[in-house]
Amino acid sequence: MAKQLYWDDVDEGMEVTTLSKVATTQMLVQWAVASGDLNPLHYEDAHAKSQGQPGVIVHGQLKRAWLVNLMTDWIGDKGFLKKLACQFRGTDLPRGMALIGIPKDGETWWCKGKVTRKYVEDDEHLVDCEIWVENGSGVKTTPGSATAKLPSRAS
Repeated sequence: MAKQLYWDDVDEGMEVTTLSKVATTQMLVQWAVASGDLNPLHYEDAHAKSQGQPGVIVHGQLKRAWLVNLMTDWIGDKGFLKKLACQFRGTDLPRGMALIGIPKDGETWWCKGKVTRKYVEDDEHLVDCEIWVENGSGVKTTPGSATAKLPSRAS
């Protein structure tokens, strides 16, 4: 995690520190078990194709978790993520495995964001952000928004 972010150091238009993510087929099986989302779209290629998908697809909730990770890393330990919402607008396909624990070359996703509003409300120092997951082609597959409470140096 980066050093603590303070409200005083944030400006509208500022970029959230980018976070890279790789999803592998192995990771999807682990996520399926941990989250209880055992839909075979996320681990069975033949089933995914029978449903009109090009293959196994990345869980939407995994991409949402990446956006939570983006924001909590950026705001630091003294920040508080008050609200986060996202939409699943694109299909993302995981990397296969070259060897156990070693992914094949392929897609890397980029979790990004920018500050759209900085304000004080009810004595809380807040920032609103536009956030998204972007694929290797630069397409925003998971757009969203977040509001974070940050510590102020003046408080």
